[in-house]
Amino acid sequence: MSTTNHGDYFIPEPSKWPIVGTVALTTTVIGVVNTIHSMQAGGSMSLLLPIGLLLIAYLFFGWFGAVIDESMAGLYNEQVDRSFRIGMLWFIFSEVMFFAAFFGALFYARVFALDWLAGGSNNAMTNELLWPGFEGVWPLLTNPDNAAIPGPKESMGPGGLPAINTAILLLSSVTVTIAHHALRQDHRKPLILWLAATVALGVIFLFLQVEEYVHAYQEMGLTLDSGIYGSTFFMLTGFHGFHVTMGTTMLLVMLIRAIKGHFTSDNHFAFEAVAWYWHFVDVVWLGLFIFVYWL
Repeated sequence: MSTTNHGDYFIPEPSKWPIVGTVALTTTVIGVVNTIHSMQAGGSMSLLLPIGLLLIAYLFFGWFGAVIDESMAGLYNEQVDRSFRIGMLWFIFSEVMFFAAFFGALFYARVFALDWLAGGSNNAMTNELLWPGFEGVWPLLTNPDNAAIPGPKESMGPGGLPAINTAILLLSSVTVTIAHHALRQDHRKPLILWLAATVALGVIFLFLQVEEYVHAYQEMGLTLDSGIYGSTFFMLTGFHGFHVTMGTTMLLVMLIRAIKGHFTSDNHFAFEAVAWYWHFVDVVWLGLFIFVYWL
């Protein structure tokens, strides 16, 4: 790959990857929409969805591979490193806003909508006209006297798997931090060991979350169709699980690169970026544990 340096600015040659990314994302979105409509009609998954996902995988491998090749070739300077850091900070900020919207939806449902439907805050007529006899107590469980209000049989408490997963993510923040310190001191073996431990903890978290979902669906009656509690629960925990999956994948890539000896004590922003992302995922889970499971 040919590139040019103009003073303090690194300018890569024209790339195909933005076009590939556009095609991949468009195909995936259309595939998701077609799959939803097809399944609602009793059909199967749209063929466009797996094609779009494969294109996204191809995009990730190709574009990040190109960036790694440029970095290993010594083409990046302080200006590029600074732009990478600013870009990553803005990306994490966008993720903060992403989850803030979902936490905001949960807050609105619990604090405002629930109170209105129960007749509070001078909204007695709302209760009488829409849901007579409705009691605004969170979480909304199945009410035999009013079958029009769907809900699960019981709520998901903070004990058991959620508490274990919280401990796992907190521990993973410690292990990735130890790995980072080892990298800054050029201690390759501890870096690999602690990074591998972080990847393993991420995989264990995901496995336990699947177990939790199976338990919720089969034994608790907690599904996506079980009212506002079910939808907010799976929306928040599901998107967080997706982010853990992405973070674990990125950590695995960092582990492979560390084994290959790609990083040095003064040149390892890729590792730092993934560590920042992983800490963000951990903080989001603490918010989930408190506001979704505990309160």
